[in-house]
Amino acid sequence: MEQFLKDLFIGQTYDEKNFFLIAGPCVIESEELLMEVAEKVSTVCSRLGIPYIFKSSYRKANRTSASSFTGLGDATGLSLLKKTGERFNLPTITDIHAHDEAAPAAQYADLLQIPAFLCRQTDLLIAAAETGKVINVKKGQFLSGPAMKFAVEKIRNAGNDKIILTERGNSFGYQDLVVDFRNIPWMKEHGVPVVMDVTHSLQQPNQTSGVTGGNPAMIGTIAKAALAAGADGLFIETHPNPAVAKSDGANMLQLNRLEGLLEELVRLRKVL
Repeated sequence: MEQFLKDLFIGQTYDEKNFFLIAGPCVIESEELLMEVAEKVSTVCSRLGIPYIFKSSYRKANRTSASSFTGLGDATGLSLLKKTGERFNLPTITDIHAHDEAAPAAQYADLLQIPAFLCRQTDLLIAAAETGKVINVKKGQFLSGPAMKFAVEKIRNAGNDKIILTERGNSFGYQDLVVDFRNIPWMKEHGVPVVMDVTHSLQQPNQTSGVTGGNPAMIGTIAKAALAAGADGLFIETHPNPAVAKSDGANMLQLNRLEGLLEELVRLRKVL
């Protein structure tokens, strides 16, 4: 495990041979939701020896419909994210969408995430890099793993070597995604940890309803295949009741199903 990851997990007891987990609700809906998810997931991860990063977006800038929920407001969302991390002694990660969001978000989050659609935005990558935070770049649905070397180079050239790359599927027609697991070893060749975004890779975008669909029944399959392909970490969005979630409910994992899945994945990791 890279030193910058070990630094993130100071204070957690975990098995260094395990994968690390990035998990939480897609968007910050309320303080109660963040606390419920963080408490449940951190307890499970502690028992299973999984290093854990809490994820939730303070703002959702990329929504299909203009009427979709985008957040509680930047100041409120970021404050709640920081409060959650401090209460459960967890590193936190959130998306940023423009270069002027990087510095403010870095005051509250331990990692900054670049959304897949924005992975080629040079000014955004440089601004994120200059905060000195760990930067997780999601691979665009329109890119191959080898092409992500340019995102890595932009961040490194800005003086930051703390980089994670995340696979999240490629566009397949107009309304589906498919995962090419070759991208995991290809992106590891860039010399960075690679994460599999299990839940977003199961989205079914561009639905005529204006709400993105999903196929959560395949979460376990994608997660297992990713570990077998060499993924260092897994990204799983989870919610107590995905049916009422304000973002990405169609592809999130129900919170009470996460423990059983993680137990299975830890057993698989040991075999691998």
